[in-house]
Amino acid sequence: MSEEPLIVEDTLLLLFQPDSGTIAGENILFYVLGGAVLADLALAGRVQAEEHGLFTRVRAAGAGEAPDPILEPALTSMSKKAQDVQTVLAGSGPLLREPVLDRVVARGDLHRTEGKVLGFIPTTKITLASDRRAGLIRNVRAALIDGEEPSARTAASIALLSASGTLPQFHAEIPWGSDVYTRAKAMENGDWGAAAASSAVVRTMNAVIMNTVIAATVLPRL
Repeated sequence: MSEEPLIVEDTLLLLFQPDSGTIAGENILFYVLGGAVLADLALAGRVQAEEHGLFTRVRAAGAGEAPDPILEPALTSMSKKAQDVQTVLAGSGPLLREPVLDRVVARGDLHRTEGKVLGFIPTTKITLASDRRAGLIRNVRAALIDGEEPSARTAASIALLSASGTLPQFHAEIPWGSDVYTRAKAMENGDWGAAAASSAVVRTMNAVIMNTVIAATVLPRL
């Protein structure tokens, strides 16, 4: 397990809704988590992006295993040839929810309690177990409410949250309004300020997220 939490872990933790114990955006969660995995690989310099019409193709870069086991399936799928982002999302995304949730629980940021209803129907209750989510929310608020320039990690999470259509559900923590909508949409479209211009690695990360957004908002939802 990576010492620092992955972007995909942060994104799932942000999507967790403490009041209901649920994860927002379940209907397109595999797009969102798959995009976050590609962002993690891009930030690690393990993905190259190539423009190909409307979409972007991605291929594995660098050598050796993925920097984290959760990232390995997506990296392996790109190792033989370049693929459209949506193809990678469809192949690796549906398998991510449980291992990423397991990871967030293992880090102590969420607590999971197994039980039974009527003595035989399995149930799972998830609750917050640390203040890490609160810190992530503060970073998102700073960017969307206060207009501060986000880090690449925060910009990626915001773009994915916006693509999932869940940001209005955060109203109690991030008051929903036209300014929040506009700033979030700008990040969906790749306007990350200096964060995206700082290096080729982050520009690749930006391109991956933009194409994940296209996949999540344009392609049919399962």
